[in-house]
Amino acid sequence: MDDGPVLYEMHMHTPLCKHARGEPEDYAEVAKQRGLKGMVVTDHNPSDDGWSPGVRMSVAELVDYVEMVDRARMAWAGKIDIRLGMESDYAPGMETWLEKLHGMAAFHHVLGSVHPHIADYKARYYHDDIEAYQRIYFDHLAMAAETGLFDTIAHPDLVKNFSPPDWDIDRSIAFILPCLDRIAATGTAMELNTSGLNKAVAEMNPGRRMLEEMQNRNIPVVIGADAHDPHRVGANFMEALDMLSSAGYTCVSMFLDREREDLPIDQVRKSLKTPVHAE
Repeated sequence: MDDGPVLYEMHMHTPLCKHARGEPEDYAEVAKQRGLKGMVVTDHNPSDDGWSPGVRMSVAELVDYVEMVDRARMAWAGKIDIRLGMESDYAPGMETWLEKLHGMAAFHHVLGSVHPHIADYKARYYHDDIEAYQRIYFDHLAMAAETGLFDTIAHPDLVKNFSPPDWDIDRSIAFILPCLDRIAATGTAMELNTSGLNKAVAEMNPGRRMLEEMQNRNIPVVIGADAHDPHRVGANFMEALDMLSSAGYTCVSMFLDREREDLPIDQVRKSLKTPVHAE
């Protein structure tokens, strides 16, 4: 079996989101060092209604984003394969805009995200009842998958970091399982996001219990580091592969041309150059 690079970083950002640093070329340098075959740049989507403008590009900057990724793709041709993607916020009512947006460029991987920390989402859905907020969050994850607009549902228990003292997986599993049933029925993949190790609830998104339930439902999993800085590319991927294996997965997935490819975990593990620990 070929032990050469096979895996892509599937979740990373650019300065256009206003809270990341480094150009795609800088991320590519780290991707090469860590034994990745390529990376899909997935910056935060522009909105057409003023949704959280402080953490995303504007609609007018979309062309700059496409050109930025294309410039990096040409600069690294033959060394690291760089593709264009998008991380799109989801809340009910955004479907029409997102369908239009996703047709405006040749995206390779489209992440669907619900961000419970942002002020606009909190103002709309949080009413001083944390359990109700958690339930709404997981309902929206399932709704996102049901739209058919996304390849992968990103960091799918992010709400646990909204109020860490109020997170109890034994209680929350009662409304997580119906969410996973709905997502499984769509065939949409879900992400194992390693950046969770650096958050208040210091575990990947999702945690082990939820990941095991995803495996029980044969939900494909994509690994992403959610890199907002070049040094985070591929971070903790070896730990993520170990976690997938321990949950019963034998393959990890990725998307190119919005088509899913499943890779044997053993092959991916051999192809990575450097186990990257929490930073």
